[in-house]
Amino acid sequence: MQKNPNPCYYPDYLKLNMVLGSQEPLSGKYGEEAHDETLFIIVHQVYELWFKQILHEMGVVLNVFGQDYISESDLGSCLSKTYRVKSIQKVLIDQLNIIETMTPQAFLDFRDYLVPASGFQSVQFRELEIRLGLKTDNRVAYDNKSFHNRLSAEHQEYLINVEKQPALIDLLANWLERLPFVDFGGFKFWEQYQTAVWKMLDSDSEIIKNNPTLNHEEIKLQLKELDLTRASFESLFDDEKYNERFPNHVLSRKAMLSALFIKLYSWYPLLDIPARFLTSLMDIDELLANWRHNHALMVQRMIGTKIGTGGSAGHTYLKATTHSNRVFTDLFNISTFLVPTSALPKLPEEVIKNLQFQRM
Repeated sequence: MQKNPNPCYYPDYLKLNMVLGSQEPLSGKYGEEAHDETLFIIVHQVYELWFKQILHEMGVVLNVFGQDYISESDLGSCLSKTYRVKSIQKVLIDQLNIIETMTPQAFLDFRDYLVPASGFQSVQFRELEIRLGLKTDNRVAYDNKSFHNRLSAEHQEYLINVEKQPALIDLLANWLERLPFVDFGGFKFWEQYQTAVWKMLDSDSEIIKNNPTLNHEEIKLQLKELDLTRASFESLFDDEKYNERFPNHVLSRKAMLSALFIKLYSWYPLLDIPARFLTSLMDIDELLANWRHNHALMVQRMIGTKIGTGGSAGHTYLKATTHSNRVFTDLFNISTFLVPTSALPKLPEEVIKNLQFQRM
């Protein structure tokens, strides 16, 4: 690494004159400055800095998954990037505690000066959602209109171009579809898995029928529930049934099967990092949902049922996004198809050999 010949000065390196001089409360321009407006500005500026860092980390992940071949070391690097993103997300959630030290009345002292500005216009957060894979059709409608309508023409064009690029969920699906071990030589894993599933469900049926603590109606009800479980498993083995069971899926049935295989045999060395990566993406999705939920509660504390400064339905809109603006729901659905380790088909030695690190 080449050495820096010039002395580095801390305030200059961090551009502190620019950063610390960028808080300009609007209330002071129209009378006495509202004390808590500075806190409001700083918290949201810090949010944007963290969004920038998250996009920086996810950019590496997107570049790696855009390749035709992903090495174990590259996948490990992506995993570490998602761990960092999760740590940042936890900070973002904790920052809400800081802004909640501001009372609703203190917020009212400067709130009207912000109209029509809104956190909804955070271009970086919208970019993050899009980069992960939140599709326009799957997003909660903002006042029955596209969120683009609230942005400047420049930012609209930028995000429209971002939406044209492959999102992480799409690149993930492509990667999963390339998993080789489910159809390896003469080994057809899903034929054996299907046999194991039907054997497990038949056993469950007998247990229910022979349970002396259940009456006729209870047995009938539990068998009906078991039939629903059987129907869920059947969707794994037929494209038409899969599309009916998961109408809003992003992962194809083939990609879902590969993800399930990774989860089912995650203790093998070559599947350990992939399994942890899939789990980490679920964590990111969950933390985003937690942030949205806590943010919605904070907004309700601050403005009650008033509309937001950007014209949205405020708390009601934010609460709706908690459950609807999700990206990796397909990964959460994998748990539907997990079976006990004892019921798993034994893998052929040749497959096991390829799932372990080879010794020299």
